[in-house]
Amino acid sequence: MTKRNHLLVFILILGAFGIINTEMGVIGILPYIADHFHVSVSKAGLLVSLFALVVAVSGPTMPLLFSGINRKKAMLLVLGIFVLFNIVSIFTSSFAIAIIARVIPAIFHPIYFSAAFTMAASSVGREEAPKAVSKVFIGVSAGMVLGVPIASYLAGTISFEISMAFFAVVNAIVFIATLIFFPSMPVKERLSYGAQLSVLKKPITWLSIVAVLLLNSAIFGVYSYLAEFLKTVTQISGKSISLMLVIFGGANIIGNIAAGRLLTKDAIKSVVSFPFALGAVYILLFLLGQFTWPMAIITLVWGVLAGIGGNINQYWITSAAPEAPDFANGLFLSSVNLGTTIGTAAGGVFISQLGTPYVVLVGLLSLALSLVFIMFRNYLNTPAQQLSR
Repeated sequence: MTKRNHLLVFILILGAFGIINTEMGVIGILPYIADHFHVSVSKAGLLVSLFALVVAVSGPTMPLLFSGINRKKAMLLVLGIFVLFNIVSIFTSSFAIAIIARVIPAIFHPIYFSAAFTMAASSVGREEAPKAVSKVFIGVSAGMVLGVPIASYLAGTISFEISMAFFAVVNAIVFIATLIFFPSMPVKERLSYGAQLSVLKKPITWLSIVAVLLLNSAIFGVYSYLAEFLKTVTQISGKSISLMLVIFGGANIIGNIAAGRLLTKDAIKSVVSFPFALGAVYILLFLLGQFTWPMAIITLVWGVLAGIGGNINQYWITSAAPEAPDFANGLFLSSVNLGTTIGTAAGGVFISQLGTPYVVLVGLLSLALSLVFIMFRNYLNTPAQQLSR
């Protein structure tokens, strides 16, 4: 990779950080949002859940609609929208307007990530593409790991408005960097909408979508309740819970780096092994989760695997439809967001019916089902099956 490409990928990493920071950072300031707009914390939570739902819906459609537009212009449009509505969120006193200021950027969110993943992959040779894409995922992880505590710290020590301004500043910096350093990137070979949609006719596309939905359900169906698990099962203090979450997040970044190498070396083996590795972690979580030090080690390994899992999800869908990379990345974004929604809902049901320790069953069941779809796709991809079709 040339120095210029390194710079462009770094800007993409920062862009991913800024956008995910906007999406996830509000988790750390929900109590401040509730106080600011005089609503309940559960109602303030709509700023998180509606954002994810809109991304899931717009995931396949928006990258498809923008697939023929100059990628630099498309990315500047998205970043500009994020900056504008971040600023609106700072000054509005209406919760309804705050909701709108979240929903509109969420509609455009998939365009940036679809373009970022495609550009990162195309900046290197085909064999090295997973490594380049894994670097963009570092920005995603950093947005989740750093965005929440930074936003919470700024809101707690200064003001809610300053924490919202932090989101706007990061996206504004990326906007300027993209404007200055990115070359014009017109789409040279524009695929028709029909040609891109035709990937949905392939069985392996749907098998990949379902597998990814289940894999993300396995990860977030349990991770969403990590703080609750640490509080009620491990029974550690609030400060220790925060430390555990930081450990998970830092390990997630390590997982992103490792994933690029694993997928480059042997992608199929990495994908097939993943449900077994994460399943083993969940079994240990169920058996040893009440003990602090074993739980710290489990959290570390779990975080690494979660980072690897995000990369596996992106690879699994885009490798099923390499002829339509932007649309495939949109399908990936939609699948993981739906998986997160379904897994989190299922996790809540298991906790309410069986108790917090049994949330791991959501992960284990999702992993078992995902393995079925992974193996079926591999079977359809064997030379004999391809010749018979």
